[in-house]
Amino acid sequence: MTEQSLRLAVAQTTATADVRSNGRTVRRLMREAAAEQARLVQFPEGFLSGYAKEQIQDWGDVDWPAVRDELEQIVALAAELRLWVVLGSAHPLTPPHWPHNSLYVISDQGAIVDRYDKRFCSNTEITRFYSPGFEPVVFEVDGYRFGCAICVEINFPDLFTQYGELDVDCLLLSAYPVDEVFEAKARAYASINTYWVGMALPSQTAHFMNSGVIAPDGRYIAQADGGEALVYADLDRPAYTVWFDLARPWRRSALRGDIYRTRRVTDPRSEDRTCL
Repeated sequence: MTEQSLRLAVAQTTATADVRSNGRTVRRLMREAAAEQARLVQFPEGFLSGYAKEQIQDWGDVDWPAVRDELEQIVALAAELRLWVVLGSAHPLTPPHWPHNSLYVISDQGAIVDRYDKRFCSNTEITRFYSPGFEPVVFEVDGYRFGCAICVEINFPDLFTQYGELDVDCLLLSAYPVDEVFEAKARAYASINTYWVGMALPSQTAHFMNSGVIAPDGRYIAQADGGEALVYADLDRPAYTVWFDLARPWRRSALRGDIYRTRRVTDPRSEDRTCL
């Protein structure tokens, strides 16, 4: 376990269909995050390319060479700033296959070290826009383990349980939410699975909720207040010793069931569930 804290920056940005404008926004906020000593900055779903159904109605309208060029500039700047970046974008595949809805994991050495491809796409996404992914993604920064998830996957508890079983300290959830219940689910998963949740959202959905960081107790420790913003949270495992060192192991033990099976009693008053 690391004794060092890690500063996470989470962006709330205005998504557009202009790839060049989106790329400039990413780099500007990367510089701001680095100036505030952040080690990792997270962006919303589909931000670089534009998100299908919202900014993008047809993949033929996307300037894919521009997406690649902007991504290369972002990767180079990550190395210059010594900053990790988790960036939402469509990832093009070989035609005629539809793109993935992805989160690029960019290291502070200036390399794409992994890419999370959305596994549970919405009905519209899977029938009109995206090819699904199939694997979880876990990576480590300064001793902290991070996982990745995207938007509608909030409705699939097993995915969030899986990341808990993979011992992530923080789940980076980038999204384009369509209702305020999304926030309640994210807070519940943080508490149930005992990890931080970084939630990066576009400013267009601020009327539902704002970007922020939820602690392992289900409470916000940082949240934007409308509009465009970067919010910061220091992830500090020792400050949550009870959750990581006691609550998480106990819940795993409880799920295995041994602590209950070994205490099972044989008693007619237990077996008869109609007795007084």
